[in-house]
Amino acid sequence: MAKHLFNISKSNIARAAIGATIAASALVGHAVTADADSATGVAAATGARHPDAAVAAHEAGAKSETKINVTADQVLALAKAQVGTSENAYGGGTKYQQWYADSQRAAETIARDGGSRAGYLNAAWCSMFVSWVGDQLGARPQIGWDSWTVAHAKWFAANNRFGDAPKPGAVVFFSWSGSKSLDSIQHVGFVEKDNKNGTISTVEGNTGNGKVEERVRQKWQVVGYGYPEYRA
Repeated sequence: MAKHLFNISKSNIARAAIGATIAASALVGHAVTADADSATGVAAATGARHPDAAVAAHEAGAKSETKINVTADQVLALAKAQVGTSENAYGGGTKYQQWYADSQRAAETIARDGGSRAGYLNAAWCSMFVSWVGDQLGARPQIGWDSWTVAHAKWFAANNRFGDAPKPGAVVFFSWSGSKSLDSIQHVGFVEKDNKNGTISTVEGNTGNGKVEERVRQKWQVVGYGYPEYRA
């Protein structure tokens, strides 16, 4: 899958060397579980060193959101329609990465994190996937857009739309250690349903072997949930 930022290897470092900041991010390391999904977007290391700047762009627009005419079912239907989409051998080649690299938001996050538009083409894309789904349906004002899971979660928190209850269509943020700190977030997806047995069903990008998949996740791995204000 696209450059996990938790396992130091020559191949990963070479692929991540798309600017000094991105190379620094690649050296952070790989999750050691068999289900090691992407940790962050491009240049999380820089954002971690400058947490205020990391979310400034999102917070600046926090009070100018607009309502959307999109339901949770519509968001989940589009996300599930992507199941099976896979990255290439270099961790790139998805339409989600290409869309983000070409977006206005990429310019903003490059200013925040460093790197270049080309850097997003092979970068971790779980948050890009969530952002793409929102953008395609006109739900971006409520779902947000970012390449870095931590900043994405903090945007929801800045809008007072972050909590601990799983709801269909909510954006779910994970930390494989079980930490509840937003700064520990490593992965993101959509909640499909609460299974009422300590697990949730999800739709996620950049999971498994770098694909869009439906998954069942343990609730103890959830940092929290972002709540788009969907049309009922």
